[in-house]
Amino acid sequence: MNVRDALREAEQRLAAAGVETPRVDAEWIVAHVLGTSRSGVYARLDDDVELDGLVERRAAREPLAYVLGEWGFRRLTLKTDARALVPRPETEVLVERALALVADVQGPRVLDIGVGSGAIALALKDERPDAVVVGVDVSEDALSLARENAERLGLEVELRSGDETAAAEGWDLVVSNPPYVDSLDGLQPELGFEPMTALLGNGMHERIAARASTRALAFEIGKGQEDEVAATLRRHGYTEVRVTADLAGIDRVVEGVR
Repeated sequence: MNVRDALREAEQRLAAAGVETPRVDAEWIVAHVLGTSRSGVYARLDDDVELDGLVERRAAREPLAYVLGEWGFRRLTLKTDARALVPRPETEVLVERALALVADVQGPRVLDIGVGSGAIALALKDERPDAVVVGVDVSEDALSLARENAERLGLEVELRSGDETAAAEGWDLVVSNPPYVDSLDGLQPELGFEPMTALLGNGMHERIAARASTRALAFEIGKGQEDEVAATLRRHGYTEVRVTADLAGIDRVVEGVR
């Protein structure tokens, strides 16, 4: 099948499966197989292409990042699979605020709790090479993926098993995108492919804030959680508490210093 027909057929199948952006996803899949960019696909419309079951996987609502096996996050391209959450654009806002919080600190010590694929920790190390970055996670699967990404990218971060108790070790910055979803009911089916321990839960913001020995603290939060998490930081002695929205206008990051 040529690229033109493959795009049309893939778009139709993805649309029928309820994928929100069927044409874009079809372009990404074809571009991945061809080893080109989405725009580059259109220079090769008459080429033959075999999509090797990738469209079927996406039609089953497996996340596109898992189907492709890699995903962009800030300046990095990360390996992605079901061992850890898909790196999301809103989490890039957390990295942006984390960088701002240590902008005036030389060689900052930074802890990422719930490191997952390594997206946050590796982006911080990439953009602040002088930082000492440590990532902890309770999932050995996630840690193995983070280590693969660190090795592929040539970025030196310490990755080890751990939870919120690591926050008490003394840091310039503690950053975390903890579980904050109460239920998957009514949410997109793609979430069902991601590790539940990284998605479902509550109370982690409180536990980290209570334990942390750090100059600054920054969290990703769920929609509507900004007041509760901001109050948590103030209760534990943080000042200059700030809430930052993501590109969709949803309050997504809460930070504080002390």
